[in-house]
Amino acid sequence: MSLEELAFLALAVVALATAVAALLVRELVHTILWVSVFFVDLSAIYFLLEAPFLGVLQLGVYAGAVTILLLFGIMVTRKRIFSRDAATGLGPIPLALAAVTFIFLIASVGEFPNSPTPLQTYAPALLSAQLFGPNGPWLLLLGLIMLSGVAGAIYLVREGRE
Repeated sequence: MSLEELAFLALAVVALATAVAALLVRELVHTILWVSVFFVDLSAIYFLLEAPFLGVLQLGVYAGAVTILLLFGIMVTRKRIFSRDAATGLGPIPLALAAVTFIFLIASVGEFPNSPTPLQTYAPALLSAQLFGPNGPWLLLLGLIMLSGVAGAIYLVREGRE
């Protein structure tokens, strides 16, 4: 077994563990934090598969923006985000159905077919320069606006503010 295969297996185990933890944890904020760890782990898998542009997009869009958006939405809509009244989690019936679905999926897949067409490469530097070159300052401004929105949400939901 090569080092890359071992790294992929380790990342896959972490991805599965964080996905299950996100489903089973009782606090909604903790669920979002587990999902963000899953997004970062998925980004590492992209880097391992030599797709750096997808890895950076995964980090920026999902691990960054989507996680902040979910936290911002919860902070604005719930007064007590760390209390038990914000409980989530799965019961035994959905977990059993997920296990049965997983078993049937593994049994039905068998062997993956090989693709006869070779993969085409792309230049990530050229693509990122075209996407973010003239819009770089605007993206930085958008990030600062999102950061101020998160700071405002924290101020709105903190305890003892009146």
